[in-house]
Amino acid sequence: MRQVFDGETVNSALESGPTLGIVNPVRARDRFALARVEPAADLADLVDWHWVITWDLPPGAAFTQNVMPHPVGHVVAEREGFLAYAMPAGLFERTLAGTGAVVGTKLRPGGYRALLGLAHPGERGAVGPAAFLGPTAPLACEEALAQASAGRPDAAVRTVTPLLRAAVERSRTTRSTAALAALREAFSVIADAVPGTSVTALAGRLGTTPRSLQRLFADWVGVSPKWVLRRHRVHLAAEMLGRDPGLDLAGLAAAVGYYDQAHFSGDFVRAVGVPPGEYARSCRA
Repeated sequence: MRQVFDGETVNSALESGPTLGIVNPVRARDRFALARVEPAADLADLVDWHWVITWDLPPGAAFTQNVMPHPVGHVVAEREGFLAYAMPAGLFERTLAGTGAVVGTKLRPGGYRALLGLAHPGERGAVGPAAFLGPTAPLACEEALAQASAGRPDAAVRTVTPLLRAAVERSRTTRSTAALAALREAFSVIADAVPGTSVTALAGRLGTTPRSLQRLFADWVGVSPKWVLRRHRVHLAAEMLGRDPGLDLAGLAAAVGYYDQAHFSGDFVRAVGVPPGEYARSCRA
């Protein structure tokens, strides 16, 4: 889908750039447009990026998009108001109909706990009003959605940013700042790691112990570093299949760090909901 953003026609982020986590991104391209916006510099330790989705489907039509979750939370401006989403418990599903827009903020690992000022990483799958954004949030939500619908994703994000900044100022602590920095380094290493990297090897590269790394992830992310390494491999595999459904599955499994195809297929089914062969066929169709 192509759409006018800030007065210029540009490609949706579904057509260029990574789509890690979006199930069958090729099929999604004709259903909605996705724009990504970088966060303000003073929020970059907490916010990974902002995402703006708009859609305009024919009358009576509906489209359901599935997303393999990353181990992070989101804050989203929707028709109902701002909602805070903890990391989903499983495959996330959203059905679109008619015309609409949402303006989301993808938090960094640990950001959900830090932003909400919690003593735990949050209950997986929890969704609730983002009351921590303060009393001006309802009007800001309306304005952000209006800007998004008008094809101005940058303006939509500029509307949301002051609310996030104020919330961060209220919730930030020395401990949360340190945890976010440690997790950002860990996830950066994971993104660049050789497929099949173990938790022990990851801890070694970070100059810490596996036990300390596991405790950090348990306290702030809510899943283990082993879970994150495994999910990253599946994300890579699904991304590669989405771009080239004709890939040899045995070769793909090896390329993303699996020593046998059975383990690869099992992890893929748990994350995506279907075996890799079926996923490839759906992407090809």
